Amino acid sequence: MLDLIIKNGKCYIDNELKDVDVSVKDGKIQKIGQITDKAQNIVDAKGLTVLPGCIDTQTHFREPGSIDTEDLHSGSRAAIVGGITAVFEMPNTNPPTSNKKEFQRKLGLARNRMYCNYAFYFGATADNASELADLKNLEGCCGIKLFAGSSTGNLLVAEEKDIETVFQNSSKVVAVHSEDEAILNINKKLIKKGDVHSHPIWRSEECAISSTRRIVRIAERYNKKAHVLHITTKQEIDFLSQHKGNITFEITPQHLTIYAPDCYDKLGTYAQMNPPIRDKSHYDRLWYAVKNNFNDTIGSDHAPHLKINKNKEYPNSPSGMPGVQTLMPVMLNHINDGKLSLSQLINFVCVNPVKIFGIKNKGFIKEGFDADFTIVDMNKKIVIKNENIESKCGWSPFNGVELKGTPVLTIIAGKIKMKDGKILGEPDGTPLKFN
Repeated sequence: MLDLIIKNGKCYIDNELKDVDVSVKDGKIQKIGQITDKAQNIVDAKGLTVLPGCIDTQTHFREPGSIDTEDLHSGSRAAIVGGITAVFEMPNTNPPTSNKKEFQRKLGLARNRMYCNYAFYFGATADNASELADLKNLEGCCGIKLFAGSSTGNLLVAEEKDIETVFQNSSKVVAVHSEDEAILNINKKLIKKGDVHSHPIWRSEECAISSTRRIVRIAERYNKKAHVLHITTKQEIDFLSQHKGNITFEITPQHLTIYAPDCYDKLGTYAQMNPPIRDKSHYDRLWYAVKNNFNDTIGSDHAPHLKINKNKEYPNSPSGMPGVQTLMPVMLNHINDGKLSLSQLINFVCVNPVKIFGIKNKGFIKEGFDADFTIVDMNKKIVIKNENIESKCGWSPFNGVELKGTPVLTIIAGKIKMKDGKILGEPDGTPLKFN
């Protein structure tokens, strides 16, 4: 007997929606077509769209360290409620995940505590080059994270010679927080106490493009892969679109949905993140990149902070906002608004993450692949409410916003983990495997 059959849905296969059933046995997709066999569980997906399991390639779940704000368990709950079946989680914890001992500790913390599947970044420092050279076969390691500009935590590699050493020794994709630390320091005088509108002036366009030019130059010199995270400026879009190949980049849903000065007028320090939300000319250029498939991924940069800290006077307020639970609803709403196509979104959250990072058996509805599915109702309207946010931070920058299109079922290894916003079963996510 089969474990699960998904019937009557429109399944996203080979770039189109097909009226087929999908059967699952032992966590794998067994057959695609018209299926008449018996199964322990049948999902009637009539009126729904069945997508491959969607992957969020940038999350901060704050464990170890700030577990009052988030932990691997609570972050994974937010992920599956948002239709995310796997996450890449960041190393800027306390202590940082920047040696093999801490990496193994984090894998241990995740075991039987995370609902979604997971992989972790290995943090680059100025002096861990020998470890960075030996990550090829490290279980659950998606890549190396490099902070070229300071943000949350103390993982900073600011000097050009140290950035070169990281790339020279990298044995995986290097994902980069790209801001120029020297410019950040010079610009500190532009911070206006109590005025979060000065955030994008301090963390300026020049600060972003200067760093990104340097990262690309170094990556190309050593013929290494760089994945530049949360791109925010029109200058970077124009520059990066000329440097494809080993260089890939991400845009966040936040930067595609809100812009300055409106977001700071309305949300204050709750709109504060690094790199910052910028004005509409940048927002328009980011959308130009999406429409033309210049960017490669959309990641949430889920970076929660408690309200008690977000309410502090700027610049004492921390940068970052939650997003893993809202990535898919926000982007599905953009599809309904005609801003991008479903196939583009699937490239950004399934196909390209698999291609760039070499994830095994994910990202496609294919016989023999892992049975991970994000099932969405493109017509269902929801209102994002702070009280429904699974993250421990308990808020969203999209609080009160009505969206059309939302995940209604999250299936991982053939098991239903979320149905209509309710979490089901046990937290039995497993580490992702890489080629």
